[in-house]
Amino acid sequence: MKQHFQNLMDEEEATIDMTPMLDVVFIMLIFFIVTASFVKEAGIDVNRPEAATAVKKDRANILVAISDKGEIWINKRKVDVRAVQANIERLYAENPQGTVVIQADRKSTTDVLIKVMDASRAAGIEDVSIAAQEP
Repeated sequence: MKQHFQNLMDEEEATIDMTPMLDVVFIMLIFFIVTASFVKEAGIDVNRPEAATAVKKDRANILVAISDKGEIWINKRKVDVRAVQANIERLYAENPQGTVVIQADRKSTTDVLIKVMDASRAAGIEDVSIAAQEP
């Protein structure tokens, strides 16, 4: 009887219940997913002009890129100039604290830049910035 009881004790000590640890891991995973801030990209690399007065902006949620050929990119998609306002309105509805940052290539025309700025302001966003790099 004593031998049988000792075997039962050894079996119970050998098994570890993993459920509480898995619960903690899943809760931590959910916490990190909820609190993570995701970086959005416009979709293309832009050769930005240099500016001596460039200031780093901490939060820029709506990025619009203008290529050297005048193409407009939002969320890794090429967008027609007539659809810029609708795209910005949709992104602004998802994040009302978002600001618009326009990443215009140094060889792009100001005509496209002004059209994108006008579309941003028509979408209801007054905080529109133009990206530049520090010299």
